[in-house]
Parts: sequence; C-alpha cells; structure tokens
Amino acid sequence: MALNAPECVWPVQAVLGEGPLWWNGALWFTDIKQRKIHCFDPAGESRSWDAPSPVGFIAPFGNGHFLAGAKTGLYDFDPAGGAFSLIRDVEPQHPGNRLNDGAVDAKGRLWFGSMDDDESAASGKLYRLDAGGLAVMDSGYVITNGPAFSPDGRTLYHTDTLEKIIYAFDTGEDGMLRNKRVFVRIEEGAGYPDGPVVDAQGCLWTGLFGGWAARRYSPGGALLQSVKFPVANVTKIAFGGAELKTVYATSARKGLSSDDLAAQPQAGGLFRFQADVPGLPQNALRF
Repeated sequence: MALNAPECVWPVQAVLGEGPLWWNGALWFTDIKQRKIHCFDPAGESRSWDAPSPVGFIAPFGNGHFLAGAKTGLYDFDPAGGAFSLIRDVEPQHPGNRLNDGAVDAKGRLWFGSMDDDESAASGKLYRLDAGGLAVMDSGYVITNGPAFSPDGRTLYHTDTLEKIIYAFDTGEDGMLRNKRVFVRIEEGAGYPDGPVVDAQGCLWTGLFGGWAARRYSPGGALLQSVKFPVANVTKIAFGGAELKTVYATSARKGLSSDDLAAQPQAGGLFRFQADVPGLPQNALRF
C-alpha cells in the first residue's frame, strides 16, 4: 500500500480530539475536553459548535441532525442552529462516568462505550441502542474505545485502552455478542490503542495514544503497517473523500508537558494522508 506522510490540515489544538467521521463531504470530530464539535470542510469553511458537556462522539441521523454522546447523556444535535436536545440519560448512577466513543452498524444501530472520567475505576460499559431500547453488551472497562465492525458485520472490535487490548466478538443477526477474544495486544512501549476503524479489506486501523503512530492489522491480527505521525497522541482515523481513500486522523494535547508541546507544535491538530485501500461508508442511525 502506498502511503504518504500525514499532514496537518487544521491546527485546531484539540485537547482531546476524537470520533472522526466522514459525512456529506466533510470530516466531523469532537474535542472532548473543550466540549466542542468540529467540522472540517476540505472545499469550504470549517465550523465549530459548543456542546453542553464533554462530548465523546457523534453519529448521523438521516435528517441532517446528529446524535451526540456526552458526559450528561445522548443528545440530538442540529448543526443548522447549534441546538442540543437531550434524548436520554445513560448512566445517572455513575456521575463520574462519561461517554467516550461510538459507531453505527449496517443495521443503523448505535454502539458506544462509557468510561470513568478520572481513568481509574473499571466502571465503563459497552452499550447497544436501537428501536428496542438501550442494552449493556459488555462491562469492566476503565477506558472504552470503538467499537468497529468487519465489512460483513459478523465481527465487532472493541478496545480496552488501559489494558492495551483490542477484543473481537462474534456478532449475530440479533445484535448479540458472543465469543469474546483477544484480537490484538499492543506491546509495551508502543502506546495505548485508541479508536479503531475497519477498511474495505477488513483490516483494522487503530490510533496509538502516546505511540506517535496509527497501525493497520489484518483480519487475523497480524501487523501490516505503521504510519508515523509528528505528534505523540494519535486518537482515531476516518476514511473520507470521494473514494474514501483520504485518511483523516484526530490527535490530542492531553497529558503533554509544556516541553512536549513546544516539540510538537501540531499536537491536537487534524491530520490527513492518502491510502490505496478505501474505508467503509459511514452508516446513518435508523431508529
């Protein structure tokens, strides 16, 4: 695969950039700690909105709105007016938790994780939300990331960031998860696996927080490639552009010292590089 070096296309200085997705010709992402939703338009003007609380992810509806997963619950977000309307609380019994990452499967169901905002208690869970309601699918995480889905929808990947493990689950037509197993364990010194995403060949990409890179793994878990970045904290990638071969990556300034930031002036920026293998189209919510 031919790859070029990542370039910073928006030096937005996100404290914790996350959740990138390509929708309607633009790259959308969040800055969790600054409570922002950002939209990078390669052909026009980029925009930002203030969220009601730290916002971990967004997912598109088919009507121009997004669902935003934030510390205080799930919201309907209307970019046209910037309004947020609470849809539901998720974990009122865990006021120290927040929602961190999410994805939409081919059936239009939302999958997302929660985590301890102090990154110490294993109070995080993996959820599924569909027309039938909200269901807990897995638990016992300090920091959840993902999930992501294989092209045929039969495998779900979910990350336990602090344990440095990406898990794989078998996914049934009924939306139930079975056969949890270790897909990849990141070795010591390589950083922490952050947000995962799967490309059209079924290979999994993960950002490496503190690892200065994003990696691509085969469906069997073999390391295929590592793309080096000029910043330490690479959080998640998304495929965009007309052919879904333009790879965007969010990054973070969180945890970096003043000396680190001086050495990494692009930390927290939005990056872009090109890949030969395209990604998968972004699914819209259907419930």
